[in-house]
Amino acid sequence: MRTFVRRVEEALAKGDAAAAKAALVDAQPEIMRAVSKGVVHKNTGSRKVSRLAQRIKALDGG
Repeated sequence: MRTFVRRVEEALAKGDAAAAKAALVDAQPEIMRAVSKGVVHKNTGSRKVSRLAQRIKALDGG
């Protein structure tokens, strides 16, 4: 899970919104898989996805 989240954050740091969106599409199921296995709480997983999406949206100018 951390690897996928890190890929999104690295794309955000570079300012590449398209790469960040693509990385989030890959990261979201991995985060939810961690939730289903009990690695992280459901709310924590949802919060991570939401905050990453919010940062991508801000970077994209929306």
